[in-house]
Amino acid sequence: MKTHKMNVLSLLICFLLIPTASAAKDLKATKTDTPPIIDGNGDDPAWKMAEEIITPDKITGFDVRIKSLYSDTMLYFLVSFPDEDESRSHKDWVWDSATELYTIGHNREDVFVFKWNMESRPRDLSIFADNQYNADIWFWKACRTDPMGYADDKYQILSPLTMQKSAGLASRSGKTMYLLRANDAGAPAFRTKIRAEYAGERIPRFIYQEPSGSRGDVRAKGKWADGQWTLEFARALETGNSDDIDFNTAGTYQFGMSCQEIAGRKPNAALSNPYYGAGDINESITLIFKKW
Repeated sequence: MKTHKMNVLSLLICFLLIPTASAAKDLKATKTDTPPIIDGNGDDPAWKMAEEIITPDKITGFDVRIKSLYSDTMLYFLVSFPDEDESRSHKDWVWDSATELYTIGHNREDVFVFKWNMESRPRDLSIFADNQYNADIWFWKACRTDPMGYADDKYQILSPLTMQKSAGLASRSGKTMYLLRANDAGAPAFRTKIRAEYAGERIPRFIYQEPSGSRGDVRAKGKWADGQWTLEFARALETGNSDDIDFNTAGTYQFGMSCQEIAGRKPNAALSNPYYGAGDINESITLIFKKW
């Protein structure tokens, strides 16, 4: 279990004390003619020209460092944050000798989430918000997407109206809101391999494939070293897909980030990371494109 994470009681207290969305912090994307290689190293010369901001992750307390670059067609991000261990396995198959069947293990991978506001005006993007929203989600997963060099492209809808497969949540004011978490069109970078016969006490659950369609829009690669993750992201400014946010360099764009999966679940002390699924965005950030 990751000892740097807050205990469950502390997290529940944090949820009770979460304030309304704070004033936005600006992240300025710098124009580049020499785009970075998306390999998780973060040592490309172009990154030295980009401005860095630091934002705290609400759940873990990590300070997240982020930079951004753009070209005529692409948008790039460099993200780093501390993490005492590298968690690259997720929901392993664990053999149950009593039933002679495989069960899902309690291990959970490291993740990082971008959450983009797709509305025409600023929104509170928290899962405890009183307002409704549509959000584009870029979900990097150390086990499931990183081996193929992608982040999972998804979306979230928070609404006062129930939706199929949505989960009910209490907003800050006590209203019932409904959170829908869904996948963009296409196939993901991973799939589950079903195990019927014994192949070991603990074995990986996932195998990998090239993602397709809108679900494969976001390139991403992460490397862990010396207690820190370094992640690089790249996506086309415009994808042509209706389930994606499009970027115009004359515009500004609101987003938040999380070092945990944003699923609206309660902490689970049985997991290797008790706060997996209990994430929420950090402070509101506004992406601005710097001109030459």
